[in-house]
Amino acid sequence: MTEHIVTSFDDDLNEIDGLIRSMSEAASAMVGQATRALIDSDDILSQQVISEDAVMDARQRELDDKAITLIARRQPMAADLRAVVGAIRMAADLERIGDLAKNVAKRVSAVGETVAPRHYSQSIETMAEMVLEQVVSVIDLYGKRDVDGLRGLRTEDEKIDIQYTAIFRELLTYMMEDPRNITACTHLLFCAKNLERIGDHVTNIAENAYYVLTGSQLPPYRPKQDEMTSALAE
Repeated sequence: MTEHIVTSFDDDLNEIDGLIRSMSEAASAMVGQATRALIDSDDILSQQVISEDAVMDARQRELDDKAITLIARRQPMAADLRAVVGAIRMAADLERIGDLAKNVAKRVSAVGETVAPRHYSQSIETMAEMVLEQVVSVIDLYGKRDVDGLRGLRTEDEKIDIQYTAIFRELLTYMMEDPRNITACTHLLFCAKNLERIGDHVTNIAENAYYVLTGSQLPPYRPKQDEMTSALAE
């Protein structure tokens, strides 16, 4: 961002930027902890993730309030206005990432009470690592003003979609082999879907960050390899 004659204007913008970073760090922690709780059947850690969602909600409300106040007082234009509006949009996606991590955490207890297939953990963990890497990277790239990196990150969502499809097929196989796996695998399918949706929100953040930095929109089409529909049709 460019410096302004009124230094308090820069302070306001930096404060909003700091809140985005804070929300990104919290979202990353929630995703990582929720997945670890699922893999390790850690009910205590899952409850911690659930409780942290309230903090994420509070941070989004704080950012919205500051952004609206800044618009009213400073009447930003051009790049400044894009930065403020973009921050509001990115905060909404980060808050939603927190919600999805909480949804994963809520299923930890239910999965732990069932006879779950032991082979699922590696696939879920692999997908979670891919998602977590994107959550961490997107705000880092925005902070570095790396528009090429943001464009590339957007296309990386295809890999998460492919991994989700692989997990869907794997868990479906477990359910067909042994009906005792149905309950656990159903919960795990919802967890995998939540992780896939987190990837979508990261993509939204990357698109908004790119627009803030360049003033241009990325093409509306992006690769999408969620083969759920075709898999069900087979």
